[in-house]
Amino acid sequence: MEKEWEREALEAWNKLSIRDNFIFQRVMQNEKLCKWLLERILNVRIRDIHYPDTEKSIDLRLDSKAVRLDVYIEDDAGTVYNIEMQTTKGRDGELPRRTRYYQGMIDMDLLDKGVYYDDLRQTYIIFICTFDLFGRDERIYTFRHRCIELPELELGDGATKIFLNAKGLRGRVDRDLEDFLKFVDGQKAQSELVQEIEQEVERVKRQDEMRREYMTLYMEYQKQHRAGIEEGMRRGRAEGRAEGRAEGRQAGTLHTALRFMRAGTPLHTAAQIAEVPEDELRAFAQENGMVFS
Repeated sequence: MEKEWEREALEAWNKLSIRDNFIFQRVMQNEKLCKWLLERILNVRIRDIHYPDTEKSIDLRLDSKAVRLDVYIEDDAGTVYNIEMQTTKGRDGELPRRTRYYQGMIDMDLLDKGVYYDDLRQTYIIFICTFDLFGRDERIYTFRHRCIELPELELGDGATKIFLNAKGLRGRVDRDLEDFLKFVDGQKAQSELVQEIEQEVERVKRQDEMRREYMTLYMEYQKQHRAGIEEGMRRGRAEGRAEGRAEGRQAGTLHTALRFMRAGTPLHTAAQIAEVPEDELRAFAQENGMVFS
């Protein structure tokens, strides 16, 4: 069984791409490439960036949902950036509301460190989507708070939410950013900078340490998964019905995936290893008081 799991883990590892959080997070730890991506998205120049946390976790109160941010960055001006890879839409309105929750948690985290309201930093929450969330075929959707009566009047609260659409064909963006979105969509990198990202993906995947980390996670998950299925089957047999066995097997799978997510495994990776739909696993995690990207 160990050998079979090891083979499956290696196959899963070989299929990982920039779309997978496990790879995306590690590629974005390359300061040059991460800064380049931010500059292209925002059309600004950034002198320097740094990473307060490799994967930022915010858990302010016992009665609030914890949030884990994939890529959390600050620049030399104190601006905060949160970048997330999104491969599923979830339920209607889920992703826009998640940006609202992330924004609130980031602000509360900053305030908890002694920042006054008028000193709250400029923040950008950026979702790189493999789909068109809004159905308007734009490559990039940028949202700021504006007055309904006077659309030219911006609130100026320093909060910006951006959704990139890898499927988009409309809207003028930097050529490199357009090529990056095509790369996320599974097309071959064309520009020099996106080719560097492609090379970084391959460099990460060549690292024995990374491969071992992923494969160990995968095989440990399979052990937990098998134990969960056996427990579900036991409960089903006790209930004396096939439906109980099937429900127990599914519940065991989801609970096992949830344990890994609580240990820091990204949703997409947990769902991929567990072979369950991301939407189903996300809903299960939310029902159990968690918010994951």
